[in-house]
Order: sequence, then structure tokens, then C-alpha cells
Amino acid sequence: MQDKTPFHDQQLPSPKRRHLLLAAAALGASALPALAQGKTVLRISTPAVPDDWHAKMWTVFKDSLEKSAPGEFEVQINLNATLFKQGAESAAMARGNLELATLSAFDIAKFVPEFSVFTAGYMVRDPAQQQKIFQGPIGAEMFKAVADKMDVTPLATAYLGTRQLNLREVRSVKTPADLKGVKLRMPGSKEWLFLGEALGATATPLAFGEVYLGLKTGTIDGQDNPLPSVRAAKFYEVTKQIVLTSHLVDSLFITISNKALAALTPAQRQKVMAAAQATAQYNNENRIKEESQLLEFFRKEGLQVSTPDLDAFHKAVQQRYQNSDYAKAWPAGLVERINAVR
Repeated sequence: MQDKTPFHDQQLPSPKRRHLLLAAAALGASALPALAQGKTVLRISTPAVPDDWHAKMWTVFKDSLEKSAPGEFEVQINLNATLFKQGAESAAMARGNLELATLSAFDIAKFVPEFSVFTAGYMVRDPAQQQKIFQGPIGAEMFKAVADKMDVTPLATAYLGTRQLNLREVRSVKTPADLKGVKLRMPGSKEWLFLGEALGATATPLAFGEVYLGLKTGTIDGQDNPLPSVRAAKFYEVTKQIVLTSHLVDSLFITISNKALAALTPAQRQKVMAAAQATAQYNNENRIKEESQLLEFFRKEGLQVSTPDLDAFHKAVQQRYQNSDYAKAWPAGLVERINAVR
């Protein structure tokens, strides 16, 4: 029951007692993540909203562990960035203050420069190739680098979606040259802005929550996101065209802190890894299915859907990356190995 006694009427503890209470509270707080009623606590932090597949998939993770390891885990799912702000998860996991989160390639590339290869446009062809890359030798090597440098371990790769252009006014877009002068909203990091410029546009940083109004008022001319995000954020209400550039097959990596992983028994580790794989598979299947249905939805909403010269975009964007400082961090032969994955 909530204590409604006014503050000035409460009896304050003595300095010594206050010190003891604080110490006890700190001890209790430090013990909480490890065990709760004999269970191993796995806290999950995600910025995803409840209706997003990237939120729903964590229920699969929880249910999978309840089935494979009944009574062993307490999985705590925190949506809407209520536990940690987006971008703060990797540091929290490295400190041991968080067990699980999803990290993007852009998050990882800040600490593992060679991972920036997966932030490059037209590097991954489609979701099927994405899974083969990260489930094969390339993924094993890259994930080891992440574990060594970030103190977190990727367990599975979730398909975030294929990013397309979404413009507030209809225009003929065949090659990157046709996007000259277009103020294209991109997330604020230098990696994202580089991608926007590589596409031929004027990359304009803007917080996601401000994109709808920016499109409505003309502060920006367009934005890029996977089609499910366009619908979820209702950007179709303030835009007139979808340009199917398919410039980035985006990923989210289901990641666990090394500290949490080391605290598990070998059997528990296998169960957690299996749960992560089931989680990613659930997300991927539903995300791909939703994407396949959305073009018709946007057409019914009055948007024009067009496909540019993808070869022209591919060549122009790849050339920009190959001539950039990003490519200098990529291990020799890595791009060729990625291209060879079928």
C-alpha cells in the first residue's frame, strides 16, 4: 500500500541508521539481477513498441525458456526503452547491469570498426543471404570480435527489414543523380548520414519522433525505413511515393552480456541460445510476410510505388563505400566472401 504520509510528518532516520539502510538497499539491488526466488533473472531492454515484431519476439524467448528450462529463469521484458534508452544497451550489458538486448550493426560498428561492412548499402542482398552470412563462418568470426571488444555476445540475427525511400512528393527516380537536393532524413550518426549521401541525397539528421511532422511541413523531403516502419509510424499519411531502392537489408542482433553468459551452466547456455534462435526465426518469418503485403496497402492509400535502376544505385553506392575510410577497416577479402554467400 502506498504511504501517503506527508514528507514533513515522516520520522527521519538517524545518520547511522540511514547509512545502514542505504547499504542494505545497495546490497539488495546488486543481488537482484542474479537470482529471484532461486531463478536466474534475464532482463531485456528494447526500444520496440508492443505491436512491433521486435517486441513480440521476446515473448517467444520467454516462452521457449519456460518450456525448455521450467523454473530456472525469470525473463523480464522491458519495452519502449523504459529500462535503458536506445543506444545505451551495449554499455549497460558490458557493465553487467543488463542481460539481453538487440543491437544494430550501426551500434556495433562504433566499437568494432570492421562490422561497419554491414552498415554499407547493397552489401547484403536479401534476408535469406543475411541469415546464411551470420550463421556461417563470417558470422562466427564477426561475433567473436564483438564478444572480445564489447563484452557482449550476439546469439542470433533478427531481420529488421529492407530499407526503402519514402518521398513526400512524387518524382522520377532512376539513378542516384535524381535524388540531388532531396533532403533525406537519416538517423544522426555519421554512418547513417554517409549512407544517405551515397544514395545521392542531402542527408538530414532528424530524430525518429520528429519525422512525421518534418514530412508534413516540408522540413525534409523524404525518409528511409523498412516498409513496416512506414506503416507503423503512419508516414504514408504525409508522403506520396515509395521508391524501392532496397538499399539496406537491415539487421538486429539478439545479444547477451558476457557476464550473464558466463554465469550460466553449459546446459542453460544451450537453452538460451536455442531460445534466441527461435526468437529470431519468429521475427523473421513475420517480418518478411508483412513486407510482402505492404505494397498493396500503400497503393490503396494513394501512394505511387516505383522501382529505380537498381544496378545504377548499387554501383554508385558501392563505389562511395570502397573509396571511403570505412572500407579501410574491412578485413581483406571480406566483401568478396560476403558476395560469395549464396
